[in-house]
Amino acid sequence: MSAAAGPAGPTRPTGPSGPAGSAGAGPEPRGTEPPLADASSVGPVGAGRRRFVDALRALVDVAVVGGPRAGDADLDQAAARLEALARDLGTDPGGDRSTRVRTEPLGGHPDYLPRSPLVGVASPLAPPFTWRLAEPGLVATGTFGAPYEGPPGYVHGGWIALAFDEVLGMANIAAGRPGMTARLTVHYHHPTPLHRPVVIGGGVARTSGRRTVTAGELRCDGRVCATAEGLFVTISPERAARYFAARRDRHDPEPPPTGHR
Repeated sequence: MSAAAGPAGPTRPTGPSGPAGSAGAGPEPRGTEPPLADASSVGPVGAGRRRFVDALRALVDVAVVGGPRAGDADLDQAAARLEALARDLGTDPGGDRSTRVRTEPLGGHPDYLPRSPLVGVASPLAPPFTWRLAEPGLVATGTFGAPYEGPPGYVHGGWIALAFDEVLGMANIAAGRPGMTARLTVHYHHPTPLHRPVVIGGGVARTSGRRTVTAGELRCDGRVCATAEGLFVTISPERAARYFAARRDRHDPEPPPTGHR
């Protein structure tokens, strides 16, 4: 894979070539949603929910790192208070969470991004990163803290792969070519340190029919720590409806079949 150029990601699209130009690519896709304009195009998240999520992130840090007032007895007492809070909010802390699904109507990309595990301001899983459109695609910036640790002092490689999947997918949306990930290849050049500003850039490299190849890189302190290339496939509105729309009324949704047609 060629290294991406500059912190904002790879070069501009060059037309069909490489793996994206293989047989069966199909006609050029037509997006069913408008592309991302900027971060303001994402659905709003209330101040109360943001504060709630920030507090959860702080608790996750305590759970992972500990602290002077986070001994086992302290955490046991805190757990009792958290369990009571969960019940106050209408959920059973000891219940089966595997069947819980959102009941609100799905609203497309602006609805998903606040819940993204990378940039989601409404997700306690997210660091979160901020993002902006930038040539040739999209740039996300943020810091990975202690919950994202793999090797001591460095980010877990799985989180780096997830970050690339999110950034490259968002770059595709911004380019009007949303798609599902068919392949993601990550090259780890140097360990990515925790608690240091990270810049992840990505952009569409080439296209052919329904297939989009998108590339990007991750930099920390001016050093390229990882690069990635992904193959994404735009699915038809009918297939998208089968995968996602029916989920609104399902509490035990069937996973989509493997492969892309």
